[in-house]
Amino acid sequence: MHAIVHADWAFAESPAPAGANASGLARRVVIGPEQGAVHTELATVAIAPDGWLRRHVHSFEEALYVLGGELLLELDDRVHRLVQGDFALMTIGTWHALANDRDEPTRLLSVNTPLRLGPDAGRKDTFFAAEPFDLASFAARAARPAFGSPTSRWVGHYEGTPPQAEALFLADPARGRRPAGMDTALVVYSGISVKMLVDRVFGADLLTMFTVDYEPGGSAQAHDHPFEETYFFLAGEIEAELDGEEHVLRPGDVMFAGVGSLHGFYNTGTEQVRWIETQAPQPPVRHSYRWAPTWRRFEEENDVE
Repeated sequence: MHAIVHADWAFAESPAPAGANASGLARRVVIGPEQGAVHTELATVAIAPDGWLRRHVHSFEEALYVLGGELLLELDDRVHRLVQGDFALMTIGTWHALANDRDEPTRLLSVNTPLRLGPDAGRKDTFFAAEPFDLASFAARAARPAFGSPTSRWVGHYEGTPPQAEALFLADPARGRRPAGMDTALVVYSGISVKMLVDRVFGADLLTMFTVDYEPGGSAQAHDHPFEETYFFLAGEIEAELDGEEHVLRPGDVMFAGVGSLHGFYNTGTEQVRWIETQAPQPPVRHSYRWAPTWRRFEEENDVE
């Protein structure tokens, strides 16, 4: 099962009617059950100037990535002022609220799992606090996160990887270099740079979100997974193979690959390609990838009916 759609932001011009729980909020599901997803709901979200979403809690896990504007996010009893390239995780049972106190709209990418319950489900998965929302006092508490501090949980910043020659070059001395480890490292292979944003190390239990950058000539040969993936394309142009179909994907395109959906990517152009990728459920420790060429050789070597 797979799908390719385009993220059209025209819906942002028509926010949902204001009420006790939200004002100036527009949300559009891009990948969900209609596209064949079982574990993943990917949505684009817009918050108008002076818009807000009252303090609430979910029985599902959610991650956000700021695509444009600024976002005020209450999380872990703090109000963070987030900007483009910032991301956040709302673990199950964590109270949070969203708002926009600027003059331009806020644009977000949101992913959650399990799937949100529809209005006809007969039960709820989102619960709002009793206290009313006051934007002025909410904004007065806001500050930029202290990224890298052990006291700052579930928020981070990453806009993408520069060209690998630049990203991997070490210009500073070995002693005194800023500490780095597996939780901050890039995964680099075959002209591809992967930077994990939201994963088990970050505090997530059910989903992952990360950036992917393809150098010119970078490629991932045809493969599939035992989990679902979505791809939100931000920059460049890439050739994609999806269950035997050829596609060219550009900024604003969104791709969904379900469990067992065979897919590969090939940057045959001259520009770097960048996207945000999500996975649900989280990948297993082993056997996350099944490379088609690796297994195809058994067909070639063992011609047995």
